[in-house]
Amino acid sequence: MKEYINRVADRLLADKLEAFGAVLIEGPKYCGKTTLASRQAGSILSMADTDTLSQNLALARTNISRLLAGDTPRLIDEWQIAPQFWDAVRNEVDKRNEDGQFMLTGSAVPPKPKKDE
Repeated sequence: MKEYINRVADRLLADKLEAFGAVLIEGPKYCGKTTLASRQAGSILSMADTDTLSQNLALARTNISRLLAGDTPRLIDEWQIAPQFWDAVRNEVDKRNEDGQFMLTGSAVPPKPKKDE
């Protein structure tokens, strides 16, 4: 395993977690999003894990709050596999009213709201 080299993004992420309830980290596959976030995560849910994918997708549809539970900041890696995470995290951040609750990493971005939303 290669030794981790600190990046400017480490401090930027820490600053964002101190200021916001959730942070979205986006970029192309294999650019280091998960590595960056996992170093600051209190707990991790990997939606790309094939061993738990079907179970996690079912929970995302029926009881997403169970997937949001965990030590904070909670990293939800490849969240776009279950797009309902986007609104669920937003609602949970509003409910908790605390900074540094979630990090969402993914290789896709959420749909842009329409102008009338």
